[in-house]
Amino acid sequence: MIVRRSEPGNDWAEKDISQDRFTGADEVWLVQDDPAVYTEKPAIPPPPITFAVADSADTVTVTLPKPAEDYGVFALYAEGGKLAGKAAKGKTSREVVITLEEPITDPGKFYVVRDESGVYRDKTLTMRGILDRFYYPGDDLGFTYRSQESGFQESGFQESRFQVWAPAAAAVFLALYDSGGDGDSGSQNAESPGMYRMERDLTTGVWQARISGDLRGRYYRYQVEFPDGTVKWAVDPYAKAVGVNGLRGMAVNLAATDPPGFREEPRPPLAAPADAIIYELHVRDLSMHPRSGIVHQGKFLGLAEIDTKNAEGLSTGLAHIRELGVTHVHLLPSFDFKTIDEASLSRPQFNWGYDPQNYNAPEGSYATDPFDGAVRVREFKELIQTLHRHGLGVIMDVVYNHTYSGEDSNFSALVPGYYYRTDSQGRYTDGSACGNETASERPMVGKFILDSVTYWAREYRIDGFRFDLMGLHDIDTMNALRRELDKIDPSIIVYGEGWIAQDSPLLPSRRAVKANAPRLDERIAVFSDDIRDGIKGSVFYAEQGGFVNGGYTDNAAAGGTAKKPDFRIEDVKFGIVGATEHPQVNPGRVTYSDAFWAKAPGQAISYVSAHDNLTLWDKLAAASPGAGEEELIRMNKLAAAIVLTSQGIPFFQAGEEMARTKGGNDNSYNAPDAVNMLDWDRKSRFMPLVDYYRGLIALRKTYGAFRLRTAAEIRERLRFLPAPEPGDLPVIAYTLENDPGGGYSRFVLIFNAGAEAQDIAIPPGDWDVLVNGERAGISPLERVAGGSVRVSGKTALVLGRLR
Repeated sequence: MIVRRSEPGNDWAEKDISQDRFTGADEVWLVQDDPAVYTEKPAIPPPPITFAVADSADTVTVTLPKPAEDYGVFALYAEGGKLAGKAAKGKTSREVVITLEEPITDPGKFYVVRDESGVYRDKTLTMRGILDRFYYPGDDLGFTYRSQESGFQESGFQESRFQVWAPAAAAVFLALYDSGGDGDSGSQNAESPGMYRMERDLTTGVWQARISGDLRGRYYRYQVEFPDGTVKWAVDPYAKAVGVNGLRGMAVNLAATDPPGFREEPRPPLAAPADAIIYELHVRDLSMHPRSGIVHQGKFLGLAEIDTKNAEGLSTGLAHIRELGVTHVHLLPSFDFKTIDEASLSRPQFNWGYDPQNYNAPEGSYATDPFDGAVRVREFKELIQTLHRHGLGVIMDVVYNHTYSGEDSNFSALVPGYYYRTDSQGRYTDGSACGNETASERPMVGKFILDSVTYWAREYRIDGFRFDLMGLHDIDTMNALRRELDKIDPSIIVYGEGWIAQDSPLLPSRRAVKANAPRLDERIAVFSDDIRDGIKGSVFYAEQGGFVNGGYTDNAAAGGTAKKPDFRIEDVKFGIVGATEHPQVNPGRVTYSDAFWAKAPGQAISYVSAHDNLTLWDKLAAASPGAGEEELIRMNKLAAAIVLTSQGIPFFQAGEEMARTKGGNDNSYNAPDAVNMLDWDRKSRFMPLVDYYRGLIALRKTYGAFRLRTAAEIRERLRFLPAPEPGDLPVIAYTLENDPGGGYSRFVLIFNAGAEAQDIAIPPGDWDVLVNGERAGISPLERVAGGSVRVSGKTALVLGRLR
């Protein structure tokens, strides 16, 4: 049964309670805000106060179901009785503010708001902003092991220490286990063997258990008791390894998980962000095809296999990625996520992984043994080491903006009401469209994100981080994160989605969204949806095209009727200059932006496809239903040529280079392998397209003109050529000055998205053709004279002039 609070104009407003309710009874009675299901009419108590929260030590904010007749009747009670204070109407008629004469000093005691007139039932006080006073700056939350070998003088000294931040708890117990198990507490209680009462630091709210001996290899959880009698179980958010399904943390010996030479293996060098070429990959997708030639299918180790081949003898897996020449592999979420049952891996299961459960441990379904928490750690390190040895950086897709569940998360079990944003009634807000959103602006939430990211960078030697829905994080946290990563290695890449999924209570001025990119560190990059949809059309409407596939101004799916051609030329030009200020680009004519937002080209991620939405091939087919395979290939090549020669950081989805299709599925997050896996047979079928991508990548890596460092350089060295007549022809052409001593002194790039060939005026001189409609690379295909050049329809042409 689902009961919703209907509102005018919205019969499907939020649920009355968050829990699911089921019954087989013929007669059912429900009470508002009560999860119980009654089979006969219960005594109806007064309605409860909706929400009561302490965001400071001396102020309590109370939300009521409806306006009060007398706001002065509300008071805060503690274990010792009523606290002195004054209640008055708040900002709205449904809000009461209680100002205390003496501040709350211990959030771990029981506090309740009471309506002394008896109209409303009591409400337990939620400790939220007040907990910021208990900020813990230390770097030792979670499990740590200390011994004589780690610097302590006492002979034979061994101590295992567990620390967890839970300032609003009344008591916390450490539960130890011999195996990863399933996490079920069973009959375990505070007096059971293996249970240890933890001690609280009153100034920080950190609970600690110090146990003699080496407990590495044991598993653990926390039992948390709250002042109102509620008992919760939680896995340590700082756990570095976990058992099967992530339901128990592991006291892991991290040093023992390092492959030989792991710490000595150098990171692949990266002089500037714009030098990166990013290949987005799901671990399982790479190896599940029956003819991939990969033994460890669906595993971290599958990506670490070398020299695998398909049935025709063409390279697959890592060997294929190396052949392409990309610099970085972006892995979709590889931390422990919720929706795969790791105990039943013989049953086919798939998920992208945007449902976080344990942020600091790798995903168990990608390991050969998900029951042993150390195995997943070691095998992920083996993968990273292998990629490093082959000159490839590793980027982690991280999802700190929400968790799989808000109500049942480890965060909520430890510190209810703190880690998530809520509305005035205490309900989770949903800027992520996944049921909840974390509150990065709160000090201990921001600290957790920084601690987690820097842990991955140090322990696993990760080379970059992509932030899911980065717009839900506050600007200050993201800039602080950039500073912390610089202390580890300034070459570590940071980028993210500069948008949110739904509205959020985080103020727009504080959001790390694309429009606020000028306030972000210039080495925090943002995905450019401008060039993405400018090239191929809207991701929201499959039939709508863009530059390469004949876009129109109307939106047929929304009932539009006009058919005026609109090839989104200004959108594409905006992307070509990396969203930096340029006198020949008019941001007022750009579909998604009304101003230049990148301070430097390395702040813009140029792309045309990613895991979200249709693959490039499927989008081209949907927007051009009458096009044959040859025409689709030409569009695909043209799109790739624009992305891989534009200023900024190029990024593309794994398999785009071999016309990857998901059969038109635009949201394959939990679709079967048959939809999601890379079809290595398509490499044989589309080998000329693969070679085209490889040639474009080689061109970009060879010549610095395609990866300029500053906005000033782009304005100085990139000039758009006059558009051909008539003015609505879908052609973009520009010149690009190369680095001194870089071989070619100048390039001309021409993109003709029309169906017909066009004669384009170019500067005089002899020009080498490096890219045309068939091939791409660094070896000249032919030489042409300047003045004018003919460019075939649906074709990119890149010319280089010798010094």
